[in-house]
Amino acid sequence: MDYIRTFNDDPCEGHLSTPISDSPVTRLFINNLPINRPGLSPLLRGLEIGLAHGYFLVGPEIVLGPLRDYPEAANLGGLVTAMAIVLLGPACMSAYGSVTFGNKPETPGAAPLATARGWGDLTAGFFLGGMGGVFAAYFLLENFAGIDAIFRGLVN
Repeated sequence: MDYIRTFNDDPCEGHLSTPISDSPVTRLFINNLPINRPGLSPLLRGLEIGLAHGYFLVGPEIVLGPLRDYPEAANLGGLVTAMAIVLLGPACMSAYGSVTFGNKPETPGAAPLATARGWGDLTAGFFLGGMGGVFAAYFLLENFAGIDAIFRGLVN
């Protein structure tokens, strides 16, 4: 049995079809990512992607960042660094969108992310979601003792 073969039996494709990369579970997972999920506007796609990225950037910056030895300032340092990292995303996305779709006229019926307006909406959603995720993570970490006490009171 050939477990690893060329994708679609085309050797010029440049992709190997393995039991993991070409399985129905993998395709289901990839098709349910916000960038591929049908029925979402570009703004909501960007919002969901930004929330996930912003939320998970704060923790590593607190644990591994330059202020990790100062517990009073570690959370604030993680907040500022994560905000700067999230700000780089829309800057690069905006540059890509203007270079790729800047001079093209919008054609009716085109995919939303294949237009300058759709890419701009994705970028705006990423910025709003990313900053929202950063501030949500910071709020939860700053108020961890109170939130922990609430949940311990509910359980006990």
